[in-house]
Amino acid sequence: MREDFNVPVDKNGDIIDDTKIRAAIPTIEHILAQKGQLILMSHFGRPKGGPEEKYSLKKVAKHLNSLIEAEVIMAPDCIGPEVERMVENMKPGQVLLLENVRFHPGEEENDPEFTRKLASVGDIFVNDAFGSAHRAHSSTAGLADYLPAYAGFLLEKEVSMLRKVIENPERPRLAILGGAKIKDKLGLIEHLLNKMDSILIGGGMANTFLLAQGKSIGKSIYEEKQIPEAQRLLQRAREMKVQLLLPVDVVVAGEIANYARASIVEVDQIPDDQMIVDIGPKTIQAFGGAIAKAKTVVWNGPLGVFEIDQFAEGTKQVALALAQSQAISVVGGGESVAAVRKVGVEKHIT
Repeated sequence: MREDFNVPVDKNGDIIDDTKIRAAIPTIEHILAQKGQLILMSHFGRPKGGPEEKYSLKKVAKHLNSLIEAEVIMAPDCIGPEVERMVENMKPGQVLLLENVRFHPGEEENDPEFTRKLASVGDIFVNDAFGSAHRAHSSTAGLADYLPAYAGFLLEKEVSMLRKVIENPERPRLAILGGAKIKDKLGLIEHLLNKMDSILIGGGMANTFLLAQGKSIGKSIYEEKQIPEAQRLLQRAREMKVQLLLPVDVVVAGEIANYARASIVEVDQIPDDQMIVDIGPKTIQAFGGAIAKAKTVVWNGPLGVFEIDQFAEGTKQVALALAQSQAISVVGGGESVAAVRKVGVEKHIT
């Protein structure tokens, strides 16, 4: 069964929010109740084509072990003779967590040989990894070509909820997009332009859009190859009369650290030796106003370097604004969910 155990961790690698792990438990317990032999797999982080201890799933296995009655056994790899031996020795009602599938380049390449090796130890494939279901990787899309494939309870629930929000939502419709992975979300933005009335963009992905507008972003992260696509999407939004809001002011710092000296500047005045770490107060106010007017809101991705408290204000304020609104709201992504939980407003999110 494919899970999304890509949980947020602190600098010591300790899990700081276990929402994704807990969300997987209903499907896990259902399979175990049927005396299934359950093999779990997931990615974690972005290892560079091979094993890296900081991206091991060992701590996830330990944490999951504390949440369910069944023993969770950790495999040393996700494929290979040792994994095959461990699977052969499994008893009904046992859980085996495979090591990070991204320790093999074949995972992200959706390599048929790697997929075949993954499939060889299972009889049925269940995908319960909603947060990774859009990726055409071996452990998400590839396995469905080799084994009978089913959706887990979490995937089914999330798709059902999104269908209500996307297919016939109340207007005005608003999407809030953050995080740093613009390449992963370009297709999503294209799709949302056909569905939403407004799109708010913050976080690292906003930097590429600011560059596309001709602004200087200092030493902030960005994706140079995606600048032409960002320019095209900005033009497309204008043509479709979709309001695409970018930050008008930002918090900048010389480094990403708890002790870093930060300041607030307009987006036209970012110093060359500074980087964007959060949205500024004017942007928070503008985003909050847009949220207050919306009837349907979808949010994915933090709006700053959320793991550092002094750079988390924008994300926190958006979470509060969303909780105070009357809109139907859907929040996705580990850090966005962590923000909602940290502010203590998860009960106010649809």
